[in-house]
Amino acid sequence: MSDVTAVMGLRGEEPQLVLPRGFRFHPTDEEVVTYYLTPKISNSYSSVLVVPDVNINNTEPWDLPSLAKMGEKEWFFFVHKDRKYPTGTRTNRATRSGYWKATGKDKEIYRGKGRGAVLIGMKKTLVFYLGRAPSGEKTSWVMHEYRLEGQLPHRLPRSAKDDWAVCRLFNKDSAANNAPQMAPAADGGMEEEDPFAFLDEIFNSDDLLNNADLPILMDSPSGAVDFAGAPAPQQ
Repeated sequence: MSDVTAVMGLRGEEPQLVLPRGFRFHPTDEEVVTYYLTPKISNSYSSVLVVPDVNINNTEPWDLPSLAKMGEKEWFFFVHKDRKYPTGTRTNRATRSGYWKATGKDKEIYRGKGRGAVLIGMKKTLVFYLGRAPSGEKTSWVMHEYRLEGQLPHRLPRSAKDDWAVCRLFNKDSAANNAPQMAPAADGGMEEEDPFAFLDEIFNSDDLLNNADLPILMDSPSGAVDFAGAPAPQQ
């Protein structure tokens, strides 16, 4: 974050990011929780400029990338959790066109490794469906929702972990289309397709060598026979 600075706009406008050339934003799960979600909940403004606040329930997934401050294949947002019921803890994840549905098991996020590792957050995977449950149509839009869990920062109330989340958005189809094309291998694995394989077919073809209409590229040695089957001219 040391290379990312903010320039205050004129007339009290929102600060604008100034990023160095070649800057890429690909934080790990631990970094998302430690350097973005935790400062957001702790009201540490300076560390979270690169991630905007977005109301997921008012925005369709295909409109979210335009609201991000950076990103080409994946986009990050702060989301204030909207309770489905005033007295409950379930989060409302419905939009006008569809809804986000959780899939799989939540993943634990730790700081450190081995016996000294500390649980700091959880990651939930959600898929967007068009229509209404339970007959919605599955789409390729996927979201990872990060929330605080386990050992919370000092002086942070337990209820704070349910206020904000970081969401990472991406489209599986777009990611697949940008990946290198692979061809099935004979053993059932995957191997890269040779883009010059067609040259072997051309140069190993008997038709190329037996075609009498092709010009002779150089004089044959004395006494040799050219490819058309006629004796070579004497020098």
